[in-house]
Amino acid sequence: MNEDNERQVVATEVANRLRDRGIQIVDEEEPEHLALVLEAVERFEEVVKRHGGDLMVDDLDSSEPDDPRFVIPPRETGESLPAYALRIDEAREQIERE
Repeated sequence: MNEDNERQVVATEVANRLRDRGIQIVDEEEPEHLALVLEAVERFEEVVKRHGGDLMVDDLDSSEPDDPRFVIPPRETGESLPAYALRIDEAREQIERE
């Protein structure tokens, strides 16, 4: 497998992991940007767990989360992935301050 194919396989896997969490991803996303968002999501989820959140209940698909602070902010229409990753980090920092 050449490097471009391998990179595409990894990008597809990351995109699918984000979609599984309810995050809207389009096929044209840059692999580096996908990685930024996944890292931000993982940091957010770690803080939620440390603060007693339940990732199965406090998710984007939940109609009644236990604590809305523990739900990853939804991606805005047309929002770039780097901007979205920044917003996720800001939400994580807000939880850490409380």
